[in-house]
Amino acid sequence: MEKERTFVIIKPDAVQRGLIGKIITRFEGKGIKIVAMKLLSVSKELAEKHYGIHKGKQFFDSTVKYITSSPVVAIVLEGNNAIEMVRGMMGKTDPQKADMGTIRGDYGQFIGRNIVHGSDSPENAEFEINLWFKPKEISDYTCINEEWLTD
Repeated sequence: MEKERTFVIIKPDAVQRGLIGKIITRFEGKGIKIVAMKLLSVSKELAEKHYGIHKGKQFFDSTVKYITSSPVVAIVLEGNNAIEMVRGMMGKTDPQKADMGTIRGDYGQFIGRNIVHGSDSPENAEFEINLWFKPKEISDYTCINEEWLTD
């Protein structure tokens, strides 16, 4: 199994509710490594680029307004099958339909306040990582537990 990187945003509702540590703990507990992370206020320009695929849709403006309303935590995670694993841990996009035990199922309220974003494909992960982080902001290192988590 090959390591891959994925991108996650801990959204404003999670930041405001003090859930940053609980969410990060889940990823680390699963053995997924943090290789970049920062707390930032999102500019309208960055939000519009990130959600550009949805431009023209009914929810685009409200989504941009929401993601720029409060700080977020942007994270690059690395691990075996990281994209699929992280998406599974997050649960369905609509927290009311997400299984309990997933991040959205446990903490999300409704689709407009669903706690986290995670890349849905290798192509989107690469785009999002490059949009939010400069290469020098991403660390390349080996964790001592990696030998215990792989064949």
